Amino acid sequence: MYEKLQRWAISLILVGVLAIAGCTESAPAPDTPPNPDSTSVSADPFESLPVLDGQATVVMTVKGMPITIAVDGNKAPITAGNFVDLVERGFYDGLTFHRVVREPEPFVVQGGDPLGNGTGGFVDPATGQERSIPLEITPEGDAAPVYSKTLPSAGISEPPELQHTRGAVAMARSQFPDSASSQFYFTLANLSFLDGNYAVFGYVTEGMDVVDAIEQGDTIDSAKVTQGLENLKR
Repeated sequence: MYEKLQRWAISLILVGVLAIAGCTESAPAPDTPPNPDSTSVSADPFESLPVLDGQATVVMTVKGMPITIAVDGNKAPITAGNFVDLVERGFYDGLTFHRVVREPEPFVVQGGDPLGNGTGGFVDPATGQERSIPLEITPEGDAAPVYSKTLPSAGISEPPELQHTRGAVAMARSQFPDSASSQFYFTLANLSFLDGNYAVFGYVTEGMDVVDAIEQGDTIDSAKVTQGLENLKR
């Protein structure tokens, strides 16, 4: 029963609507275009993506109340850089939280979709294409992240440095590892079964009561980088 609940929970995080069994990496999500095989591209396929070289602080305001997020570019430089870049662009201002799951157990609050239905991402005005980032997870005790693979699929048994404890902030994606774009989620409980499968890039340090009160359809009033913007490298 617990295993079935885990699979149900994971499917709710994925971008788009997936079947319960669709949380593997074997089949595309409905209406989700396949990404190129990251193992067949150049040695540095992510060089055009923003990187956070260090720490940053983001304050997100919802219903007039602040949520402070400590963003960790040391352990997740590309994932954190993508988020801070989108915040600095004002991308999240006015977007809604399209998915809130509290039953049967507290799970996640998910937002960041410009379409508001779980299928959208950030379209880079410089290219006219949706920007995707690689799955990026640093195993505990390692100096460098593992890219484009979950830790289990890479044969790594160690937990990640950044774990899905209550208040973690992580990127939502489809079953393709390198499909995250702009959608993120807050964890409402300790969700260790997600560790190694999704990229955590920060934690709520203040305002978790605000996260707990978010309802589906609530709007992000604003998101601002209050510290560490100088660490963003575009």
